[in-house]
Amino acid sequence: MTALPGETPGTDDAPAEDAPAAPAPGGGADGPSPDGPTAGPDAAEAQEAAAGGAAGADAVDVVAEPASASSEEPPEAVEESAKTEKPSEAANSSVASADGSAAEETSEASADGSESAEASEDGSETAEGSADAAPAAELSEAQAELAAQRELRERIEKRKAEKAAPISAGGGLSGTAADLLAAVRAVESGEKAGTAFFARAAPAPAPAPASPRPAPAAAQPPRPAVPEVPAQQAASPEALEAVRAVLAQGGAPEALARPAVDALGEQAAELLRTDPWHLLAVSGVRPEQADGFARALLGSECGPDDGRRTAALVGRLLEQAALRGHTALDAAAVRTALAGHAVRDPDAAVLNAVEEGVALLFGEGGDAEPDKTDAEDGEQDEDGVREADPTADADAAPVRMFLGLDRYALAEESLADGLARLVNTCEKTADWTEAAAGAPSPSAAELIRTVASAGLVVHSGGEAARAEPAALIAAARGLGLRALGAAHSEDGRRRLAAATGDPATAVTLAGLLSGAQGPGRDEDGALALDLLVVLDAPQLDVEGAAVLVEALADGARLVLSGDPGVLGSAGAGRVFADVLAARACPQVVSRTPDPGPIGELVSGIGIGELNQVDAPGKEVVIVPVRDAGEAVHRTVQLVADSVPRAFSIPAEETQVITVGHGGAAGTRALNEALKQRLNPGPGRFGGFDPGDRVVHVPAPGRAVPGVVRSADGEGLHLDCGGVPVVVPQERVESSVRHGWALSAHQAAGMRWPAAVVVLPGDAAQGLSRPWVYTAFGRGERHLSVVHGADRALPHAVAEVPDQERTTRLRPLLEALLTPDAASPTG
Repeated sequence: MTALPGETPGTDDAPAEDAPAAPAPGGGADGPSPDGPTAGPDAAEAQEAAAGGAAGADAVDVVAEPASASSEEPPEAVEESAKTEKPSEAANSSVASADGSAAEETSEASADGSESAEASEDGSETAEGSADAAPAAELSEAQAELAAQRELRERIEKRKAEKAAPISAGGGLSGTAADLLAAVRAVESGEKAGTAFFARAAPAPAPAPASPRPAPAAAQPPRPAVPEVPAQQAASPEALEAVRAVLAQGGAPEALARPAVDALGEQAAELLRTDPWHLLAVSGVRPEQADGFARALLGSECGPDDGRRTAALVGRLLEQAALRGHTALDAAAVRTALAGHAVRDPDAAVLNAVEEGVALLFGEGGDAEPDKTDAEDGEQDEDGVREADPTADADAAPVRMFLGLDRYALAEESLADGLARLVNTCEKTADWTEAAAGAPSPSAAELIRTVASAGLVVHSGGEAARAEPAALIAAARGLGLRALGAAHSEDGRRRLAAATGDPATAVTLAGLLSGAQGPGRDEDGALALDLLVVLDAPQLDVEGAAVLVEALADGARLVLSGDPGVLGSAGAGRVFADVLAARACPQVVSRTPDPGPIGELVSGIGIGELNQVDAPGKEVVIVPVRDAGEAVHRTVQLVADSVPRAFSIPAEETQVITVGHGGAAGTRALNEALKQRLNPGPGRFGGFDPGDRVVHVPAPGRAVPGVVRSADGEGLHLDCGGVPVVVPQERVESSVRHGWALSAHQAAGMRWPAAVVVLPGDAAQGLSRPWVYTAFGRGERHLSVVHGADRALPHAVAEVPDQERTTRLRPLLEALLTPDAASPTG
């Protein structure tokens, strides 16, 4: 298989002295280092370095070697090796490393968001681009995130309270496990709606319109006031002091006090005193460190099978799985992982976690809820356990049991119910024939006809296909409907507004949900919309999607549009893929190809082929490198010299993308080298100087690119796409990082005039087809690939698909929706 036309560094390269000294390459052998909790499917993202000879040099075709026979796959992160310390070990030695590693990892993970698959199995940071907003709007988005978290906690408490009520048990299980399985099955069968578990009542749905509702002639509906949700309160001095005392008693470093209060609330000291394993809620704290802390506080009262310990371990395993994108885990995998943590009775530990409300139990496959007649006919022993029927079907599929966190179970159930509601309440007799006839392309016409007869539609295609949702929005507004498009990032919003020709038709998803953008809510509390088109839909996580669908009124239409080849959401779930796989609604596949050499290259990657493409205008350039140090050096040359000289694209419009945050050519090393070359300075504002490119993470899963302007007593002043944002001093370390270099997950949903993708030799383990597809598609006019991965690149494109995520949305949709829901129309 051949690779791409390349550019071999020659004597006409920029002088070496023009570029800053590259960080020590470390021989190029070390891979990306762990960066906090993982949030996505891939285990470590590869690093590519862009080299810079003069862009005008003659191109040389680089022929890729045949794909290697094997490539190291990302290790499974569910099973962690336990390091159980002896009781005689000093507690403070077991927790001491948390002072450095845990605190640093906490701030790093917070600053990068919750990025899926951007680091090794220990974790990575997620940060997804999102809208720039006015100062008040930025505050409201953060407030909305807090409100959503508060609402989820209330839902969880309500769910725990309901578990105390009598629930009829299933015949195949016993005790608490059977009780919870029966409760879940009640929701899945339709006997009980998922919204029954929500703490607050769902808003009364707006009646389905008998005919299209015209938009107001004079003005848009008034925007509601920003929700009066208090901003995140700083930890009180009393709470911090109380936590410091408990940490000192247990031999834990004082630096964990603030993150402990952030994670556990003002009652953190009391929680840690009664259950020291709550310390695992602090990012970066490892189980062996929490064990040492517990021994110091509880002495001989605690052991490896202490119910508090096992429940915390189960919760940690599920939280880590959620950071990799899973909404549930196979119960067998959880038991195996618990055994690795020296838990002697993993079965009892799982049931204890379920009973304590830490996790929910689900069954899938086979006859998860046995027939009542079987229970009546079967014989039971004196303990009430039904004996197996020897005549039972031996070929029946076994029931697989899964564990999941309340928040994701509730979100998936609510989302499935909401999508089914949209499918069933939409007016399917609308006549959009004339609008379809005026569409700019056949694919756009097909999309318009399909939306006319369906409440939920999935639209898939590449970058050029974004013109089709734009045409749909314009057509719907021409019919008098309240139509709007929501993009994942501010950059996506600007591109959609340019495509529709009307800035009022495009918002960011975060801005729409917070009320900072869009038409606001109607009298029933629903979004005042007849049609909502969500672009970059693969970036939707299950919780965000559930909140969005719940906000849509009965009769509204929803279109999920996106490229199925890109990396998935940073948060848990795979909403776009699950809706596609469930055949839950009509699907429209765009026939509009992405133009140019970059479009041709990316299209081939999408089907597993790394093709050679003709790039007469140097649209695609391959820069071979030998090690990570050379990769960093070449990347700086490309950004600072070659790309600006050859394409008149300034350095601030060129984005560097690499596989992970650690390593000799990860985002940290590249950002340090790029800052030294492009904006050297002492970092007097908490490590930042005016003019630094940064990424601001106002909430997990959101990354907002910006530029540092100044700093004062209020905090760090940023310019995020023309919108001023002030980050308080205490939040700078945890929510702002340099942004010259990003990971592919952080770059998803955004594009730049030029992109430099860095692939050093130690990045092979982090490469996959979706990663390469996403990274290579971020450049609009130019793509440079700093290539040191050799055969790992074609191997990843041809043979390494995205890591599967375990979710429940697909079966829930298949059970709720009628067989004709996905029938083609038009």
